[in-house]
Amino acid sequence: MNKFSVWALAALVMASCATANKEKPTDSGLVRKNFQTNVSGKKTDLYVLRNANKMEVCVTNFGGRIVSVMVPDKTGTMRDVVLGFDSIQDYITIPSDFGASIGRYANRINQGRFTLDGKEYQLPKNNYGHCLHGGPKGFQYQVYTAKQLNPQELELTYLSKDGEQGFPGNLTCKVLMKLTDDNAIDITYEAETDKPTVVNMTNHSYFNLDGDASSNAEHLLTINADNYTPVDSTFMTTGEIVPVEGTPMDFRTPTAVGKRINDYSFVQLKNGNGYDHNWVLNTKGDITKKCATLESPKTGIVLDVYTNEPGIQMYAGNFLDGKVKGKKGITYRQRASVCLETQKYPDTPNKPQWPSAVLRPGEKYNSHCIFKFSVKK
Repeated sequence: MNKFSVWALAALVMASCATANKEKPTDSGLVRKNFQTNVSGKKTDLYVLRNANKMEVCVTNFGGRIVSVMVPDKTGTMRDVVLGFDSIQDYITIPSDFGASIGRYANRINQGRFTLDGKEYQLPKNNYGHCLHGGPKGFQYQVYTAKQLNPQELELTYLSKDGEQGFPGNLTCKVLMKLTDDNAIDITYEAETDKPTVVNMTNHSYFNLDGDASSNAEHLLTINADNYTPVDSTFMTTGEIVPVEGTPMDFRTPTAVGKRINDYSFVQLKNGNGYDHNWVLNTKGDITKKCATLESPKTGIVLDVYTNEPGIQMYAGNFLDGKVKGKKGITYRQRASVCLETQKYPDTPNKPQWPSAVLRPGEKYNSHCIFKFSVKK
């Protein structure tokens, strides 16, 4: 074999190795290495769940975030129906709740303060004088320990230490995400503590069932709730529970999200800059009963939500402002999505008349949410 032949063979071998080692992107176009780094000494990564129907869900253990969800539309075309970033660096450097497993307390606590068993606790104030989503360093900015149990299940665990963001107790948390063969993302949250504390976890995915993140105006929304909890001008619940009847808060029948969202003559829409409210669910903790449905007339994609929690926060992306670019460089403009956050009511630690969020040693916190996708043709 002459020198040229040897060189050609070596080049062929190197090219073959390079091709073999080149990482194949996920169906949503994500590249795993773009999610691999170290945050506070902990490794981050990207995990992929797939079911028998070729539905794909990608999750990063940074904040326990759902990064992408690929589901079929009415023509069979696969669409990514959640907002997010395609690099871990964007999640680290751009403040957001995109897809996050929120804790220790989802939603707001008034003035970042609550009293438990006669002792007052002060939390960080990061939203109009209140503590929102566990504070500025809540679980969405922490690295969960991830274990992929099988191609359709991911277990995320996190130890929130006593005093973290001002909350009492060493809290051991677990988030189990299952992608079922009936196209549902089944999420279970569990937690245990060594001191009395408060817990309220949720998922903060920003859904756009059109798959293009341009607007949520035409999305049809149904919420199984006769009542909601109004807020003041700082987005804090007033302690009232009032009927939706005769107001723009009535989603008991399918209604376009954008139909009434700008009716600021209704003070609650003015206070919330649109929809950013908690609905009191009629399902009363029955996980078998549908609590909300979101549908895209454009794609036919339908999202049904189930939960054992008493409330759901519907947030219509009012504070997206076009300054953030997400996956594939797409600009996220105002109201490009709908969040459906199953939860205890906001500020429950300061409103004893509402379902309790208190967790004590020896007890186990359990919260369950199912996001089930289907197609209406």
